[in-house]
Amino acid sequence: MQGKVVLITGGSAGIGYATARAFTNEGATVVITGRDEGRLADAAKRLGADWIAADVSSAADCARMVAATADRHGGLHVAVNNAGILGRPGPLADLDPADWTSVLDANLTGVFHTMKYEIAYMKEHGGGSIVNVASNIGAHLRIPGMAAYAASKAAVSVLSRAAALEYAADGIRVNAVSPGATDTTMTYLPGETTAERDARLGPAIPLGRVADPDEVAAAVLWLASGRSSFVLGHDLVVDGAASA
Repeated sequence: MQGKVVLITGGSAGIGYATARAFTNEGATVVITGRDEGRLADAAKRLGADWIAADVSSAADCARMVAATADRHGGLHVAVNNAGILGRPGPLADLDPADWTSVLDANLTGVFHTMKYEIAYMKEHGGGSIVNVASNIGAHLRIPGMAAYAASKAAVSVLSRAAALEYAADGIRVNAVSPGATDTTMTYLPGETTAERDARLGPAIPLGRVADPDEVAAAVLWLASGRSSFVLGHDLVVDGAASA
């Protein structure tokens, strides 16, 4: 990844942060984005990365962050679209329409916005690689009350395949990665300890444990790299065989 410029949305924490660290360790120039300027600045300092405050639900913000990345660093070779939210879980009929909309705005429309401008840039500048972060919940819903999240993440997977087919001839590879239960704040119930979380989720995973964000980051790094150059339109599930 030496000499590559990498843009990572939602890069200040969790899988996004682990992915940014993985690319930085490989010698890439990394730009992280998110809505919280304080968290971004702190994460970027620890990573030795650049940062741009942006909200992926805003098309204008996405256009700006892609243009700013290319202007500051002379290009955009890899994009990892990780930004998203869980929302408030609950049965479908009990979901507030505003909550449904907010989840899809961040998780699905946000990926559409980011890819739109990433692809436009890459098409004009010799191609590139895009990895979208979906979720194994999107394809294998086993948790009640996750309708909005599951719908958004399943759609991210389909959107990735559609874009892969449309832009393969332009030298743009689009793939997705779908993590299972991973050690992020999203996996905790209110007031739950790590030991309690692991005891609750572990038995549902054949491998017997929750994933480390670095394990998901390694999958993203592989999909974005030349080592997987014949892979496109794929959704790589990283879930310890929970959906096997």
